Amino acid sequence: MSNPPLVPEVQLYMATEITPLWQDIEAWLGQPNIAPPYWAFCWPGGQALTRYLLDHAHVTKGKRVLDLASGCGISAIVSARNAERVDASDIDALAGAAITMNAALNHVSVDVLIEDVTDRDHGAWNLIMAGDICYEKPMTDRVFPWLQRAAAGGATVLMADPGRDYLPREGLHEVARYVVPTSVDLERGELRDTMVYRVI
Repeated sequence: MSNPPLVPEVQLYMATEITPLWQDIEAWLGQPNIAPPYWAFCWPGGQALTRYLLDHAHVTKGKRVLDLASGCGISAIVSARNAERVDASDIDALAGAAITMNAALNHVSVDVLIEDVTDRDHGAWNLIMAGDICYEKPMTDRVFPWLQRAAAGGATVLMADPGRDYLPREGLHEVARYVVPTSVDLERGELRDTMVYRVI
């Protein structure tokens, strides 16, 4: 249990190394080649997005919020402090368990959706956010157009990204920038410049 470096206001159950945890989960499930446990870490995009939400609490006030690809759930947890309702979505059931545990640790309630919500109409939410989703081209190609459609439909859509390879070059307006401490076990250095964008 620890606090993400940029967000001391939130407590999370987190791993310190990815490979041993990954191997332990495969052994526990008796399944090789499972998806990496991305949910066990607080990635730079999630930290930056959550810092922005903490510093601009009006953004979530009274909103119906979706935290897309929620991972450890940090942005959903902060949103739940003053939003009308918060859904945290992820396709990994273990992420869902992590979100539930982390929400309870922070004394908030979050609804967990274990599904690809980009198959849904975006109209259930008037604030949609996503941290660090552009690390693979197929995911970016699927998710970003959905986010743009949500923005065109009137939702506020926020993304945070530390300069991943597949970050779109258009359709984003920078609203904040943070230097995020990271782990060299996960990133190329100990600090990452991470931007928060509004999708336009």
